[in-house]
Amino acid sequence: MSMWRFLLLIPIFTLAACSPASEDVAPLRNGIVYCSEGNPESFNPQLGTSGTTIDATSAQIYDRLLDYDDSQQKFVPALAESWQALDNGTRYRFLLRPNVQFHQAPWFTPTRAFNADDVVFTFKRWLNQEHPYHEVNGGSYPFFTASGLNQLITDVVAVNATTVDIYLERSNSSFLANLATDFAIILSAEYGARLLARGKPAQIDKQPIGTGPFVFEEFRKDLIIRYHRHDNYWREPAHIEQLVYSITQNANKRMLKLITGECDVIPYPLVEELAQLNTGDDIKISSNVNPNIAFWAFNTDHPPFNNVLVRRAMASAINRQTIIQTVYNGNAKLATGVLPETSWAYSPVDQTYGYAPERARELLRDAGYAEGFEFDIWAMPVQRAYNPNAQKMAELIQSDLAQIGVRANIVSYEWNAFRRRLARNEHDSVLIGWIADNADPDNFFQPLLGCTALNVGTNRANWCEPEFDDLLRQAISEANTDNRKKIYQEVENWVYREAPLVPIANSMRFQAHRSDIHGVEVPAYGGVSFRHAYRDNKPQQEAQP
Repeated sequence: MSMWRFLLLIPIFTLAACSPASEDVAPLRNGIVYCSEGNPESFNPQLGTSGTTIDATSAQIYDRLLDYDDSQQKFVPALAESWQALDNGTRYRFLLRPNVQFHQAPWFTPTRAFNADDVVFTFKRWLNQEHPYHEVNGGSYPFFTASGLNQLITDVVAVNATTVDIYLERSNSSFLANLATDFAIILSAEYGARLLARGKPAQIDKQPIGTGPFVFEEFRKDLIIRYHRHDNYWREPAHIEQLVYSITQNANKRMLKLITGECDVIPYPLVEELAQLNTGDDIKISSNVNPNIAFWAFNTDHPPFNNVLVRRAMASAINRQTIIQTVYNGNAKLATGVLPETSWAYSPVDQTYGYAPERARELLRDAGYAEGFEFDIWAMPVQRAYNPNAQKMAELIQSDLAQIGVRANIVSYEWNAFRRRLARNEHDSVLIGWIADNADPDNFFQPLLGCTALNVGTNRANWCEPEFDDLLRQAISEANTDNRKKIYQEVENWVYREAPLVPIANSMRFQAHRSDIHGVEVPAYGGVSFRHAYRDNKPQQEAQP
């Protein structure tokens, strides 16, 4: 498909507003321009759960002790060359990789290689409230709180420069999986000490230093993030010399920049345009099975959603099949529970509510709301793999609810403000979702519905049931996979019965890129990685800035 034919698909007002913001985002001859959908909250993924932050930081700037290999479905060495479980699984010993170099930047020159002190510093920052960095830049570490790692780990000890012991309160089946996530990155203790001595500790998360394949250069909000290659990277250095994130929040603008060559790669292409995009030689679409779920969560602290009959009524009132066809253009599956088909604990038994508006009316009458009520649906302002258009989804739900006499107002804010307000529990209900950080089923249930996740901004339903939490603890304490699977099916039954959220869809994750770009990785469990990305050596016609 020619560029000009595709431009006819883009609204005229969008074209007029889409000239490059700066020469700084002009195409790169020896690098890649990635048009991201928003600003990162921070340059330390430990401080949040946003996929935008993960994509901009984790795989680019940092490394972790171990990685998860999707193809082999096993943990593989990273900064730790090996590890072993000791003392009946209550202590893990990690043997660290030697001669791993930290980044050198205008604001920091390291005097030593990575060692055990960096692991202790990193872990104790979020574990220990007395740590000098614990409260820096907010003092909130939502993944570690929601997953329970901050309660599970009792100590982290440097045995020597290349050996670290991590002590656990009890054996836990999900421990290694949590260490292999994009949140479990390793910081530089030397950099932290130097910043503390200069009275500038906040800089650690704003001008980051890591061991990863790219070195941070600069960030200008709403415009650009710049990286360059880490030439002393312990693995094979990246193929590209430069990596630029051109922050482009409007989806139509991202598509146009891809077509005109101002961007080499874009996330979340418009689903309704996928077929047209994939017909030409200039643009290619890649997709992968993504372990995700889109859901509608009810704030159970806000009446009437503290009434389970109302929650069941809402779940019965919406036509999820229409949502699949309209919002996802058919590129998703109807969710049958919290766990997607990609999970080893998934059951084909449907544990969701079907479209039954008459049943919804009966439930509302039984709950004392025969005349209906009015409330807000919060719709994300950004695209996600699990939800390409929350606004459109909200409109469909709004229409369905009107049929049973319930009045829904659609609310949205700028993305970071949206997340802050969600964390303050200002919402009545919200259309949002979750992408698994690792292959363990606990990573769906604990962050989304566990009591420990109440105050960290991932339990959007504000729902806490001690018996439900007991089931989750039983599951991660159980070593037998078959027994764990049975427990998780009981957990799914709890969610179905109590309806703190409505599972909606499991979506494919799509990415569009110029045909001369290769090797951009979007792993099932984790954010985008450019470590193996490269551009064809053949000459390319570059667009003019």
